[in-house]
Amino acid sequence: MNSPATSDDLPKQMMALRAHARGGPEQLRYEEAPAPAAPGDSEVCLQVRAAAITFDELTWPETWEADGVDRTPIIPSHEVSGVVTALGAEVQGLSVSEEVFGLVPFNRNGAAAEYVLVPAANLVRKPDGVSHVVAAAAVLPALTASEALVHSRLTNDQRLLVRGATGAVGSFVTQFAARMGIKVTATVRSASAVDRAKRYGADEVLVGDDVTRLDPASCDAAIDAAGAGTPDWAYRGVRPGGRLITLQEPPDADLAAAAGVDAMFFIVDPHPEELQRLADQLASGDIEVPIAQTYPLAEGGEAYAARGRTQSPGKIILTVP
Repeated sequence: MNSPATSDDLPKQMMALRAHARGGPEQLRYEEAPAPAAPGDSEVCLQVRAAAITFDELTWPETWEADGVDRTPIIPSHEVSGVVTALGAEVQGLSVSEEVFGLVPFNRNGAAAEYVLVPAANLVRKPDGVSHVVAAAAVLPALTASEALVHSRLTNDQRLLVRGATGAVGSFVTQFAARMGIKVTATVRSASAVDRAKRYGADEVLVGDDVTRLDPASCDAAIDAAGAGTPDWAYRGVRPGGRLITLQEPPDADLAAAAGVDAMFFIVDPHPEELQRLADQLASGDIEVPIAQTYPLAEGGEAYAARGRTQSPGKIILTVP
């Protein structure tokens, strides 16, 4: 077993992005904060190099409370890549100074800081040659896409409808599905995204209002990777008995019943084997990781406020020097 870190081994203070009251980006402040204590037995302390933003986490109850108890001040951003600085006594397979990436649970302080504590089971070694920015950007979208495809129950040569096929999650859904031999009908917002969707492996691309050309019941499953408010055409596009998966909010039960589809919503649950599979995929260079923009940690509030302002697909990343 590893020798546990003591409080003398770790910094007492750090710079972090914090919110002291519930709200949106306007509540975020870049300020000095207490650094994490020594890691617990199964935890790892990371010096953060890059952290990816999930905008909607500022609206989730678990961001602000745990078991009904207020958690403020909170630190957001839970997709992380960094360097191990300390290990809990029971952590195996990792060592100090190794570069790792993974997912911080959403009910604890995140990685928009110089240091963060992460359960060891939520981390994997970062491949050499893959940047911290790319690793952080891939974590949650890729894990979500992989789990969504498992839930889709699709096999080779079946057809999948992907709404938002070039976004942060949709890009991985499209790439992974194509590699599984699944035929992808992709929807995108503008003509400028058509070539990108085809590069990811889409067989058919529908732009904006072109979804009116989607034949009813023409797909075996659908994954809505575009956000809240899954439109009725997405339900109608799935054959009766097929599955529709939403990633932002639970599906509309009435629309699902009318279309005769099995609609579901899930929250991603990271597993070590899935993280390792992602690390192997990143190492191979076979998948493309879209990154919209990077901001230094000190400009984290501006980064969270940038939702909808960037025309580039993919994740917004906070970098920590």
